[in-house]
Amino acid sequence: MAVSHKYRTFDQLLEDVTVDFRTHAVEGMIEPQQLIKVATRVNYDLGLRIHRTKDTVIDIEHNKGKLPTDFAYLNYAFMCGTYTVSNKMPAGTTVDTTYTKYVPDPGDPKQCVTPTDCKDVCVVQTCPKTTTVPAGRGTKEVTTYDEHIVVQFVGADQYRTYSNYMPLRISQSNTVNCDCPNVNMQADNIAEIKDGFLLTNFTTGHVYINYQGAMEDNEGNLLVLDHPYCNEYYEYALKERILENMVFAGENVVNQLQYVKGQLRASRNNALGFINTPGFEEMRKIWEVNRKAQYNNYYNMFKSHPTLGY
Repeated sequence: MAVSHKYRTFDQLLEDVTVDFRTHAVEGMIEPQQLIKVATRVNYDLGLRIHRTKDTVIDIEHNKGKLPTDFAYLNYAFMCGTYTVSNKMPAGTTVDTTYTKYVPDPGDPKQCVTPTDCKDVCVVQTCPKTTTVPAGRGTKEVTTYDEHIVVQFVGADQYRTYSNYMPLRISQSNTVNCDCPNVNMQADNIAEIKDGFLLTNFTTGHVYINYQGAMEDNEGNLLVLDHPYCNEYYEYALKERILENMVFAGENVVNQLQYVKGQLRASRNNALGFINTPGFEEMRKIWEVNRKAQYNNYYNMFKSHPTLGY
């Protein structure tokens, strides 16, 4: 079960804020670029848990590959080996979108529906395979479930299906999560994250990464968390900066500024309290379970291909 957050764009946030200033002359007092910094600071204050978990495959050429523009922190990574190209998703697979162990119900025909919503990279799990093997004087049927593969949508209805995977050691940095399994990995293939690139000791290849995405949409617009317990924190933070600009411009809004400062302190405490209260504990546990399951997903790639284990 994955934690799902709602988001809105900075422009939507700003629109809600400016409505409250309709009785004031704020022309020239609202600087979107300045206020974007304020909203970004609030995102940072609320912490990593509000970020979205994403994944992709990076093409390595001349010992480096460009990281996604919305890359914030690395969760884990591994090298992808050879691949085949087809114009449809592999038959008999199911997209693993929750990063939890997939245990098929033999009586559920929906478990093996071919997915159609993979628009970038999907970690998928093959449907159960039953084989007949010798057993004493007879035979028995053995069903296996847990082969994981990486499927990459590359455009024009074409998919790459990678067939083997290799461990990758990545140097510790401020963009690599402290519990990332790649930091202590013993592997011949080594990489580091620097200046928006993944730098490697191998010339060419393909690297799957699972990461926390920056608070941006597909068009690069800043996203903010959309939740009743957090919305006022964002809004009062922006109002404070707008009123400060008005004070510097000679507007008599000192009383309003003092009121907003008080509301900002209260709304910040409410937002941070929401994240840390027992009411949020269930979401926190799910988040922690998801992170552990993400790393289990990492190790499953090598369990599926034991000859490439480490």
